[in-house]
Amino acid sequence: MAVSANRLELLQIADAVAREKTIDRGIVIAAMEDAIAKAARARYGSETDVHAEIDPKKGELRLSRHMLVVEQVENPANQISLKDAQRANPGAQIGDTIADTLPPLEYGRIAAQSAKQVIVQKVREAERDRQYMEFKDRIGDIVNGVVKRVEYGSVIVDLGRGEAIIRRDEMLPRESFRNGDRVRAYVFDVRRETRGPQIFLSRTHPQFMAKLFAQEVPEIYDGIVEIKAVARDPGSRAKIGVVSRDSSVDPVGACVGMRGSRVQAVVNELQGEKIDIIPWSPDIATFVVNALAPAEVSKVVIDEDRERIEVVVPDTNNQLSLAIGRRGQNVRLASQLTGWDIDILTESEESERRQADFEKTTRAFMDALNVDEVVGQLLASEGFTSVEELALVDPRELASIEGFDEETAAELQMRAREYLDRIESELEARRVELGVEDALKDVPGVTSKMLVKFGENDVKTVEDLAGCATDDLVGWTERKDGAEPVKYPGILDGLEMSREDAEHLIMQARVKAGWIDELELASEEEPADEASDESAD
Repeated sequence: MAVSANRLELLQIADAVAREKTIDRGIVIAAMEDAIAKAARARYGSETDVHAEIDPKKGELRLSRHMLVVEQVENPANQISLKDAQRANPGAQIGDTIADTLPPLEYGRIAAQSAKQVIVQKVREAERDRQYMEFKDRIGDIVNGVVKRVEYGSVIVDLGRGEAIIRRDEMLPRESFRNGDRVRAYVFDVRRETRGPQIFLSRTHPQFMAKLFAQEVPEIYDGIVEIKAVARDPGSRAKIGVVSRDSSVDPVGACVGMRGSRVQAVVNELQGEKIDIIPWSPDIATFVVNALAPAEVSKVVIDEDRERIEVVVPDTNNQLSLAIGRRGQNVRLASQLTGWDIDILTESEESERRQADFEKTTRAFMDALNVDEVVGQLLASEGFTSVEELALVDPRELASIEGFDEETAAELQMRAREYLDRIESELEARRVELGVEDALKDVPGVTSKMLVKFGENDVKTVEDLAGCATDDLVGWTERKDGAEPVKYPGILDGLEMSREDAEHLIMQARVKAGWIDELELASEEEPADEASDESAD
């Protein structure tokens, strides 16, 4: 084809492509210029710096060759000497670029095909960029689209100005779509990718349900009612925690609607998924009790360090089965909703466990202090749980126990200290045997029991401890695909250490190792302290 022919045709093509792909006309013209320049380089040589310019108003095409002005020419294809350059432009200087106009070209079939590929690629990239820029700020929104095709179980959705994908694992169980079906889904990710869709949709995401409620419940949209937490077993059951900022508005009633009309609209969209609407509470115990409904709860025991809560239910009326739910669904959803691990016991099981703990503590006192069962039971019944606690308590408090006197209290504390000294000696010998260096003892917060645990797990120097992560010390919990959480033990498992204490221990080791100084440690800890103070306020 002749480049000089049909000047307006180039602009017509650019306008048509820009309208069809909904991208800027200038991007299409720039792609054409790159394509024509590439085809011209095939004629004049690949090293020749050929530029093509299309007048966006008249459609006129201008080809030019750019030459760099240098002192000594090494590549005649794209360099020109200062002397030759000054003949064309007397004001030329070294480092300038001289442009020579090239004559129009006749494109052969191969050159035209190559130019077409460049244009298609540039337009496709521009279309992806446009989609990305348009949808990157819509993450967290619900979009409506039409099913374009189904590929390997995933659904490609036409959103009008872009294509999105719902993967098989992001669809509700037993849900199927056909071409032309209308679908509503949640935008949970938008990514730049070299190939394929960039917009990822979900119908199983917990926030999809939250956004559906926001569309159906005006009080949520207006901010009067707030959704604090959502937990879903997609297609089966869900729990949603709501709270009202207006004491005159019932958050649960607002979400249910007149005769259940509002919640029913959400249930229909989610293919019959049952929804429990639960009043949220800042008190975690109250919130857990609400989340376990319809089960009754007798008692709640909270372990804040491990974010674990123990729930005791009555033995009657199958309350344990109600609390756990079918295949553990009820307690699993309640755990996801509250963010705490939940253990459920019946009153009889808790009583048996308390008795077992009492007997275990009694036996520990009998063995450590060489006392009879009556004394061991007295100490356990008074709330003492360890020999360390007994050794540090005020002797007067110990002497005030019925049946004890000051002499007995002093004897018990002496035996407790002797026992602890003996255990300390054994731990020290074990530490030396494991090859744990002495310097590790000087890290603030490290105990003899920790040193032995470190040695057994190949942490033998200050640098070894400084290189640990918090999860290495206290372990971590993983929950996959809604299954029961799996606890992975850490090095200090069994020593009842919180994540905050473990993190502080590692930071102290890094100070000791010289990786950071005390000022850096203080600056890192201050924001956390301020944040905790603000939350307390």
